[in-house]
Amino acid sequence: MEARSVTKYIRISPRKLRLVAALVRGKRVEQAFHVLQFTPKRGARLLSKALRSAVANAEQKDSRVDVDALVVTRVMVDGGPTLKRFLPRAHGRATPIRKRTSHLTVVVSDQAPTR
Repeated sequence: MEARSVTKYIRISPRKLRLVAALVRGKRVEQAFHVLQFTPKRGARLLSKALRSAVANAEQKDSRVDVDALVVTRVMVDGGPTLKRFLPRAHGRATPIRKRTSHLTVVVSDQAPTR
């Protein structure tokens, strides 16, 4: 049984979020929560929230699912739309600032991940 959670338009760059996603990919849900709890990156809190939602979706889908047996099978981080801003610089110039966003998809399953 598979359940997923999708979080869109997160105001963090995909590159930063992928660093945290690699830490929990393929781990048991309980172990993933422990890893995220002690990871000092902002993406860890966002990923933990999405993972909690995926577990809740699994319980909602099938009430007799064993939460301890769930495994994080896939964590996908895709780039969202980029907010484009400008920073004024010397001599009347302007430098572009790109504020990147991410789309996060977390999939949990009671089977081992397929590679």
